[in-house]
Amino acid sequence: MTEARMDPVDAIAEQWGRERPDLDLEAMAIIGRLGRLTIVAQHAIEAVFTAHGLQRGEFDVLAALRRSGAPFELNPSVLADTLMLSRAGMTGRLDRLESAGLVRRLADASDRRAVRVALTDEGKELVDTVVTAHTRNETRILSVLSAQDRKDLDRIARRLLASLEGQD
Repeated sequence: MTEARMDPVDAIAEQWGRERPDLDLEAMAIIGRLGRLTIVAQHAIEAVFTAHGLQRGEFDVLAALRRSGAPFELNPSVLADTLMLSRAGMTGRLDRLESAGLVRRLADASDRRAVRVALTDEGKELVDTVVTAHTRNETRILSVLSAQDRKDLDRIARRLLASLEGQD
């Protein structure tokens, strides 16, 4: 394995170590790198969506509809809850996607007061294309890690996330 090179997090930890040698900075460095990793990875991930004319949130709506299975329809409230989004935020996304011809709003057959959101054929085709590019991109991002490293990282991330979400 190659020796780790210095990065901006090291510089921050070094400065804190100089100014506050009494602090244990290991956690700060790890959390700092996780934060930087999130930012850098998000840019690489969002580039795929942008290349296909979508924003991240729009992709999320299309993906939620697609993975719901045929007939690829959901209630807007269910969509908002699934994506942890306000009802107003969901309305804005749906308006944009409907204007682009990627979704349509339909009267709910079981409750005429309710609406369902459905993928159009164009929306289904687009989300299938984008999710293929998206998963390839994420695989590329993680390709620097061995298969065992990826399993270890997943296990560690699950444990940390569960503890922070109070599931541990």
